[in-house]
Amino acid sequence: MRAVRCIEGKPTVVDVEPSVGEGIRVKVASAGICGSDLHLMKMGLPLTFGHEIAGTLPDGTPVAVEPLAPCGECTPCLDGQYQRCAIGPTIVFGVGRDGGMAEEVLTPARSISLLPAGVAASDGCLVEPLAVAVHGVRRGGIRPTDRVAVIGGGTIGQMALVVSQAAGASVDLTARHDRQREAAERLGAGEVRDGGYDVVIEAAGTSSALTEAVNRCRSGGTVVLLGSYWDGTIEMPGLSVTMKEITLVPATMYNGVGPSRDIDVAATILGARPELPEAVITHRFPLDAGAEAFAVAADRSAGAIKVVLEP
Repeated sequence: MRAVRCIEGKPTVVDVEPSVGEGIRVKVASAGICGSDLHLMKMGLPLTFGHEIAGTLPDGTPVAVEPLAPCGECTPCLDGQYQRCAIGPTIVFGVGRDGGMAEEVLTPARSISLLPAGVAASDGCLVEPLAVAVHGVRRGGIRPTDRVAVIGGGTIGQMALVVSQAAGASVDLTARHDRQREAAERLGAGEVRDGGYDVVIEAAGTSSALTEAVNRCRSGGTVVLLGSYWDGTIEMPGLSVTMKEITLVPATMYNGVGPSRDIDVAATILGARPELPEAVITHRFPLDAGAEAFAVAADRSAGAIKVVLEP
């Protein structure tokens, strides 16, 4: 089958043997390109990329995939914090095992999330980044009475906007690029103009964004660290954090609370916001155009938000 892999440091569509082992084979309908994929491609990972995945089961049922294969036996897994599985990052599709930028993906049965009626599998790849936001909003304790600011208008910022709205909060968003601002306005965000926010979600993953988040946050408020800090270290406005007694809340991936999984909550939110795919999916490419798709995804100034491969 065809799949996107890193060959000599570049995204390349190659023929590979289908994965073998236990699990369910999902015919991939959509695979989003995440910012982390752009970074991981530079690292030259020797496997099939992609963790934002949706498709159909053998019987045609449309599903999204929670792209994790935790051990289920370590203390974090038993506590429901399976994104922190003792095995480490290798549990993640597209990082430690073959991902979904391919014609099909082999996934544990536990990873399947049914898409709501009316949600096409071609849009279902948005469930995964929505789940990231669901997890962050829950950890941030966002309430209906909160004023929330989102710093960063990429995919995760847009998802944080929508999930915070689902929690009942009033949400403003600031972004670098016109297309990101247009999407946020279409989704009902106000413009960040001042400070005093109860919760600020940092969704850009940069030191400057973190500084802005702290400055926009009220004394005693919360800053949720939802961005990925690929540079390894960040500068933090320590004096402001301490003087304002701001609570910093990191959040990564997703998990579940009792019978409720972040991935399933995300699917429900996607079903309730039918305008979301058109607002944030700016480009769609066939799988064979994987290299072009990665190039477009890397150029945010040209208007890309979410770039999707459709095998």
